[in-house]
Amino acid sequence: MATREDTALAAGLAGFVDPATGATLAKLAAVAHSAIIDGRAVVRLRFGFPVGGYAHELQPLIAAHLASAGVRQPLDLELVADVQAHAVQGQLKRMEGVRNVVAVASGKGGVGKSTVAVNLALAWAAQGARVGMLDADIYGPSQPLMLGLTGKRPEVGAGKRIRPLEAHGIVAMSIGFLVDADQPMVWRGPMVTQALTQLLGDTVWGELDYLVVDMPPGTGDIQLTLAQRVPVSGAVIVTTPQHIAVADARKGLRMFEKVAVPVLGIVENMSLHVCSNCGHSEAIFGEGGGDEMSREYGVALLGRLPLDARIREETDGGRPTIVAAPESPRAAAYFSMARRTAAALALREREQDRAGGGPVPKIVVEET
Repeated sequence: MATREDTALAAGLAGFVDPATGATLAKLAAVAHSAIIDGRAVVRLRFGFPVGGYAHELQPLIAAHLASAGVRQPLDLELVADVQAHAVQGQLKRMEGVRNVVAVASGKGGVGKSTVAVNLALAWAAQGARVGMLDADIYGPSQPLMLGLTGKRPEVGAGKRIRPLEAHGIVAMSIGFLVDADQPMVWRGPMVTQALTQLLGDTVWGELDYLVVDMPPGTGDIQLTLAQRVPVSGAVIVTTPQHIAVADARKGLRMFEKVAVPVLGIVENMSLHVCSNCGHSEAIFGEGGGDEMSREYGVALLGRLPLDARIREETDGGRPTIVAAPESPRAAAYFSMARRTAAALALREREQDRAGGGPVPKIVVEET
């Protein structure tokens, strides 16, 4: 039977706002267990996203919140991850063994999309998820270099099934693993689409919580076709702060809207330049582009990432920031962005369920 102290604890927890989602624990239905036992507040929370390292952040925040609500017992906090498979667009079938495909896209090249994608994947893995990476940029694959897998070749087994390569705790597949690094891909759109479909479908991904797809830059026929054929649970749009990049990012967002792929949010890359010598920060590409786009389309700003020479050096060296400097402030920005992205996917599905939403409608895009 619940005591008065138990009731006070439950009430206090219900009103706590989770910083990753911006929602209360009551709205998230995240409290799996709470009780006062031997003079201590014992709490178990269940989230729909990876929780590795999150308890360290939440412990003081929840303790302070409970104290303000009159619950002053020492807090014993346990977090449990429960990553669910979420709906995909149209009538596409979800990939076997892969719970969620998350596309990372940009309206134009040069905004650091691939760097964001690889650090997103590695951050999720570091936080406890099973993660894969598909390099869908057929013309300019970057992931072999960024993951330190240049020159490596995957094994091809029975039925021409391909075993992905492994690096830093994730599995990865790229056209760059199958061709020479200096070989130009002089292919027309249909060939590119077929190649990507084979990379996606012929790879033995195993059991994954997230498959991150590093999309080609732009919003042309190839990108639209890929967005229509790959079963995607959500998309992330990468931009830089300046207006010309944001204008192109809007096109990328609208492309996903046309094919009924939910946009989880915006990542503003290269927000601040951080001097590697003195640590001075300066917004050399301007400010506010990500905020403006977030307000305009009603989607989350998932993170502001720094422009730091060390990030470039780390990815060029095959050890992205999450792996090379996990305790650094620049890695902290990636970890936070990754948590907010996974939380946005989990919260989107919960809100759809609460609203009584059914299957995602099939969207027909007419070419003009």
